[in-house]
Amino acid sequence: MAVGFSGSRHAADEEARAEVDVLNSRLEKTTQLTKKIQACLGRLEDSGKSVREVIGPLNNETKKLQTLTNNVDAVIGAIERLRQPADSKNDEEQTIRMGPEKAGLSNYLGSIKRLDKALSDMRASNLRSTQATAAELQRLVQSGNAQLESHFDKLLRGETPRSIEPLHYVTKQKPFPVLSQDKIARLGLINAYVAGVHRQSGGAALPQESPVAKIYAEIRGPYLSATLANLAAASVNTAKKKNPDAIYRAGTNGIGTYAQAMEGLFVAEYDNICSIFMREDWGPLFQTTCQAALMELGRTLRELNSHVKAHMTTDCYLAYEIVEIISGLSNKLETRTGELKASLAASLKPVRETAKLSLAELLEETKRRVAALQVLPADGAPIPIVSETVQRLQTMVDFLRPISSIMISLGDGGWKSATAAKGGVGDAIPSLASFDIGADGKEIFAHYCADTIDVLMAALEARARVLLQKKAVIGVFLANSVTIVERMVQDSDLKPLLEQRLGVLDQWRKKATSFYTETCKDVSVHLFDVIHTNRGQRPTSGQGAVDSASILKGLSSKDKENIKTKFQAFNASFDDMVARHKQYSMEREVRQMFARDMQHMIEPLYNRFWDRYHEVDKGKGKYVKYDKASIAAVFLSLY
Repeated sequence: MAVGFSGSRHAADEEARAEVDVLNSRLEKTTQLTKKIQACLGRLEDSGKSVREVIGPLNNETKKLQTLTNNVDAVIGAIERLRQPADSKNDEEQTIRMGPEKAGLSNYLGSIKRLDKALSDMRASNLRSTQATAAELQRLVQSGNAQLESHFDKLLRGETPRSIEPLHYVTKQKPFPVLSQDKIARLGLINAYVAGVHRQSGGAALPQESPVAKIYAEIRGPYLSATLANLAAASVNTAKKKNPDAIYRAGTNGIGTYAQAMEGLFVAEYDNICSIFMREDWGPLFQTTCQAALMELGRTLRELNSHVKAHMTTDCYLAYEIVEIISGLSNKLETRTGELKASLAASLKPVRETAKLSLAELLEETKRRVAALQVLPADGAPIPIVSETVQRLQTMVDFLRPISSIMISLGDGGWKSATAAKGGVGDAIPSLASFDIGADGKEIFAHYCADTIDVLMAALEARARVLLQKKAVIGVFLANSVTIVERMVQDSDLKPLLEQRLGVLDQWRKKATSFYTETCKDVSVHLFDVIHTNRGQRPTSGQGAVDSASILKGLSSKDKENIKTKFQAFNASFDDMVARHKQYSMEREVRQMFARDMQHMIEPLYNRFWDRYHEVDKGKGKYVKYDKASIAAVFLSLY
């Protein structure tokens, strides 16, 4: 078994040695192959260097050729572009010469835009060889622009009448006509191009100065003026009245219709402008287009203002109405367009100043008229200036809105002098809020009315003292005036405004009463006795009926004669007072008031005197003319 194991191991070693020999043989072959590959790589590297040395210069030449080729292509392209404007000129010139009407506006605009683009490109190239062509293109573009402006003018004139009848639209409350949509579209296309050219040429700061904007204003401005001309003239003519002394009544002047037409016409024109022009053009062009019509409005208002100043006492109300109407027009146009407020304020300024001054002027006129009176009724009858003054205040109530705004600007009491009236809050047109007749406006107007009444009564009293002199007549005159004022206030729209301010009339009524009852004091003095009787014979107060006979028994003959004289003097003065009372011209309320005052002052004194001394003539009536019943009847007859 040991021999067998040894033999097999020997066989295995032999096999291993054989495999090692095989591997060594392969390794040797690999080494040889590697050397061959290295030799080949060395030869290949040497060949590559040779190729690079050959190809490098060739590659550089190829790049130069490519650059040259690109340059040639660019030159060819530039030449093509330089040839295009000349070709365009030939192609577009026929369209331009046809004009926008024959060629069609869209085609014409396209053609002129292409020419304009070609001209810009040619100018950018700045080649001397193209200068002649550029000049020709420039002339062609200018001709095209001129034809467009001419076409704009023709389209707009064809759509614009010389004028229209504004009353047709005002009376029927119809909107004023605007340009047709077809014309607006064409005009808008032309403006878009021409305005663009204008902006490119440096006119962007003044859009209303563009050629088509000027054309628009030159055509539409006269149309606005001509349409409103008759209404402007009518506003002046309707200010002239058949009776110059008649008080102006609201709505009788044409200024209201004039303003309505102006509003409708201007709003329609603003719509036209907004449809044709760019947003930044709207305001300036609208102002320019309306300028002539606004100047005519200014002239009209100045003429009306002159008329008002010449007839202040009767036509100051026209100034108030104008203030309200033009202020309302300004506010409406401001809301609709955002324009014209300053222009309308400037036009209104003279009338507004006159309206402000009128408040002080009317007070001064009242004083002047009363001071100029040479005669007053001897019977104390009222005079026309009293009712005329209140009528003026009544008429003012119809214009309370503008008067309220004017008075607010003057301030409470600002009418007390012409100097103060010239002040106020600027010249701007009041806003809508200024026409809110709230408590302030009404209170200020009520104060003005009370001042007017007080000024009137003070002037009447001063003149009556000079011309009438007698206190009783003065009292009648003043009381009649107070009564007329109060009655007219109570029977008109002044009542709610002056209810809290009629205290001024109560003061004058008391003063009138004090004048009139001076006569009563003269009569009553005869009823005061200073006769002293024995204390035992003197009746005690509150003892009941007075025994006249007993009192007379205690009097001396001299005292009795004195009593008789007093009765006679009383009778004479009382009869004279009664006769004069009946002769005075008194308003019913005044007659009743004075009769009551006379009775209250005289009857109690007479009854006391009669109770004590009526037995002085033993009922014969020689001295005692009236008993208590008969004198009461006399007083009743005076009511």
